[in-house]
Amino acid sequence: MQIIETAWITLKDGCKLAARIWLPDAPRPVPAILEYLPYRRRDRHRGDDAVLHPGLAESGYAAIRVDMRGAGDSDGLMNDEYTPREWADACEVIAWIAEQSWCSGAVGLIGISWSGFNSLQIAALRPPALKAIVTACSTDDRYADDMHYMGGVLLNDNLQYGATLFTWTPTPPDPDIVGDRWKEMWLERLNAMDQPPAGRWMAHPTRDDYWRSGSVCEDYSRIEVPVLAVGGWADGYTNTVLRLLENLPGPRKGLIGPWGHSFPHVATPGPRIDFIRYVTRWFDHWLKDEPTGIMDEPMLTYWLQEAEPPRVRYTERLGRWAAERHWPGPAIVRQWWTLAPGGRLEADTADDATTNVSTSAARRSKSRHQLPAPFAQAICSPATTGIASGEWCPYGNGPDMPGDQREDDAGSACFDGPPLTAPLQITGRPVIRLRLSSDRDQGMIAVRLNAVAADGTSLRITYGLLNLTQRNGHDRCEPLVAGEIYDVALTLNAAAFEIPAGYRLRVAISTSYWPLAAPLPVRTQLTLQGGSLELSVRDGGIALTPPPDLGLPPIPPSLPSRIIVPPERGRLRLNRDMDDGDTTLEVVRNLGAIYLEETDLRLDALGRETYKINALDPRSASARAVRSAGFHRGDWHARLEVSSLLTADDGGWRLVSSLEAFNGESRIFHRCWDDYYPFFGDNNPRGEAK
Repeated sequence: MQIIETAWITLKDGCKLAARIWLPDAPRPVPAILEYLPYRRRDRHRGDDAVLHPGLAESGYAAIRVDMRGAGDSDGLMNDEYTPREWADACEVIAWIAEQSWCSGAVGLIGISWSGFNSLQIAALRPPALKAIVTACSTDDRYADDMHYMGGVLLNDNLQYGATLFTWTPTPPDPDIVGDRWKEMWLERLNAMDQPPAGRWMAHPTRDDYWRSGSVCEDYSRIEVPVLAVGGWADGYTNTVLRLLENLPGPRKGLIGPWGHSFPHVATPGPRIDFIRYVTRWFDHWLKDEPTGIMDEPMLTYWLQEAEPPRVRYTERLGRWAAERHWPGPAIVRQWWTLAPGGRLEADTADDATTNVSTSAARRSKSRHQLPAPFAQAICSPATTGIASGEWCPYGNGPDMPGDQREDDAGSACFDGPPLTAPLQITGRPVIRLRLSSDRDQGMIAVRLNAVAADGTSLRITYGLLNLTQRNGHDRCEPLVAGEIYDVALTLNAAAFEIPAGYRLRVAISTSYWPLAAPLPVRTQLTLQGGSLELSVRDGGIALTPPPDLGLPPIPPSLPSRIIVPPERGRLRLNRDMDDGDTTLEVVRNLGAIYLEETDLRLDALGRETYKINALDPRSASARAVRSAGFHRGDWHARLEVSSLLTADDGGWRLVSSLEAFNGESRIFHRCWDDYYPFFGDNNPRGEAK
C-alpha cells in the first residue's frame, strides 16, 4: 500500500484542500472512495482514518480523506455546517479524483456523522463520477433528527456540540504542512468566528429555510445513486435509516445494529461486525460491477434487541439478527393500545385492531384512530425527571446509556399494560396520541415506552419529545391557551425490541426531560384527558442467518502513538444537595492527550459540561460547556479555550460564550458574546461581541 501523507487539490477559485491518500498494491486504475469532513486528517481523526481507509485500500480501492475548506491544513474559512460552499467544493473534489491516473473514474462516498450527512447532501447534487454512497449515523432531516432540536424541543446537545465545533473550527493548520503562514491562517479562522455555533442554531427555533437546506427529505428524488444507510439503536440518528428505505427512489439497503455513534467495526455496545468487508461488497457491486450477492439479500438487516437488566454501559446488547425483504414489509403490522383511567394500558380488541403497515388505505384510516372516553390526570413533573435518560447520542464507550427508568417513571404519568402472555416484537416507530390541556402558554411532553420486568426494573425501549407550541407543525410556534383542550401526536424514535412474556408495556409521560432536553423556566401542569398508542409490530418476518461479513471484525491496526491522558466520555458524577434540593450532573468529553509518533505531535482535547437544576424550580437551570484543544511540537504550542453558559428567563434563552487562543503563553485572540434568543423566535437576538 502506498500512503500519500499530503496531496493538494486546487479548486476553481484557487483554494487548496489538503488530502491524505491510500493507494492499493493492485493494478491501476481502481475505483476511489472519498470521506470528506472537517475533523483534521493530520491529527484529530488520524486514529479513525488508520482503520477505515487502509482497510478500503487493501480491498482494492483508492481511499481519500480530504480536509474541507477552512479545516485542518486546507485553505479558506468555515464557520457553519452543511453549506452550499461545502457541497460545491465536494463536487469539484470528486471530479478531481475521477481524473487521476490511479482512478478508474468511478467514485464512492463513505461517511459517519458529518461526513454521513454530506454524503447524502452531495449525492443529491448528482456529481457525474459519484456511483454509490455509504451513510452512517446521519440524518435526512436536519431539524427533526439532529442534535439541536427534537420535536421542536431544544436539546442540551446543541450546547455541548456547539462548544465542540466552536473549539475545532478555528484550530490552526500544521506548520509542518503549510509553513510560516500557519499563524496568519489561524488568525483568519479565529476572526471569522462571528457567532457561537450553538447560538447560530438557537436563532432558528422552527423548521425554517436554514434547516430545510441540506435536509434531503425535502426531495428524496434528487438522490439517484445507490445508498447503504447504517445506524445503531443506541445512536441518535437511527430514524434516518427507515425513512431512507421508505422514500428513496433508487437502490438502497439498511443496516442497524445495537451500536452507538461509531462505525460498526469499532462500535459499542456490540456485537461488532466486519463492516469494512460489508461495505467492500457494497462498493464491489456498484463501483466494480462484480457479483457479490449483496443486492439479493434483504433490504433491511437489523439487530432485534432482547430484554435485559438496564445498565448505563453495555459491552454487548442481548439480541439476534433479523431482516425484512422490503421496508415496510408484510411482516410489520400496526397494533393499538388505549390509555385508560387508573394508569391502565389496554390492548385494542376491535376486529381491525391489527393492520398491515403496507396496506396504505387501512394505514390512513387507522391514523385517525379515535381517542377513548376522556379522563383527567394531572402531570407536573419534577424538573429533574429525565435523570436516567442517558445521552441523546451515546457513543457507547462511557456511562451514557439510559439506566433503570423507575426514578423517571415516578415523576411521570404511567400507564401499564397487563403481563404479556407471549413475546411482543416492536419494530419501527410507535406513535402516541394525547388529548390534553395546559395551565401555561407553553410546555413540552416527553413520552417513553418502557418494558417493565416482574421485579419492577424499567427498561426504556424508545422515547420522543414534543414542544407543545409546535403541535401543529414544526415550521411555527403557536402559544397554548390555558385550559383549552388539544389533540396532539408525536412519533417516537425507531426501535427493534422484543418484550418477553411476563413483562409489562409501560407508557410514561412527563413535562420535563432534563438534562437531555433544556428545560423551560416554568413549571407547566398538563391535564391528560385521553390517549392511544400505535405500535409497529413484527409478526413473523425472516429469521436471518448472518452472512459472513456480519461476523466479528479483524483486530484493527494500532496507531503508532502514546497515550498521555486516557480518553473519557459520558456522565461522570451526579450530586444532590439534600438540604436545598439542587442537583448537579457533570459530563466529561475528553478525547484525552496523545502523542502521535508519525507527526511528532502531542494533541490535547479536553471537555466537560456541568448541568444544574432544582427539582422544584426549573428557572434555576443552567448548562455550562468548556472545551480546550492543544497542539504541541518542539517550540510550537497552540491552544484554544472555549466556554459557553446557557440559562433562561420567562421570554427566552441567554447564551454567554467566550473564545480564547494562545500561541505559547501569549493570548493572541479573545472574543465574548452575550446573546438572547426568544422562545418563540424572532431571528433577531440581541448580542454583543467584544
